[in-house]
Amino acid sequence: MQKWYKVGKIVNTHGIRGEVRVVSSTDFPEERYQKGSTLYIFKKNAKDPIEVVVASSRQHKNFYLLTFEGHETIEKVEGYKEGVLKVSDEQLGALDEGEYYYHEIIGCMVSTADGEQIGVIKEILSPGANDVWVIEGKSGKEVLIPYIDEVVKEIDVDAQSIIIEPMEGLLD
Repeated sequence: MQKWYKVGKIVNTHGIRGEVRVVSSTDFPEERYQKGSTLYIFKKNAKDPIEVVVASSRQHKNFYLLTFEGHETIEKVEGYKEGVLKVSDEQLGALDEGEYYYHEIIGCMVSTADGEQIGVIKEILSPGANDVWVIEGKSGKEVLIPYIDEVVKEIDVDAQSIIIEPMEGLLD
């Protein structure tokens, strides 16, 4: 059975030449949205995904603007609004040691080296120099953990477990 992984969401059209505005949720936007990449659009209530090939891509503010081959007008992409862009598991490719896909990290339990459970990672933000993991804390409060070597000490995606050494004030 085919497994699918979300890489973005089409939130709107942009201009009249078939560009769509995408909120990215992929670890590798340059690779996923490069010219010639195959993506699949999943629409609510649609039985099958729509296969599209990226014709162009550019970053604009907090979005990516994409066009698809054969979709050169606003009319051809209007129906893709609110569609979720996904790739199949075969498109993922191998990562170097110490690299992880977002879907491998989201859902992992984070604990300190002392064994104190912090919570489960629910989202990953990419604000700049390093990713920031958003953890649903046990008290319901969000905890933000920077993905840097000084803090993250051990990752075991098979066991869904991450060990951190929090810096002073990080968990306050």
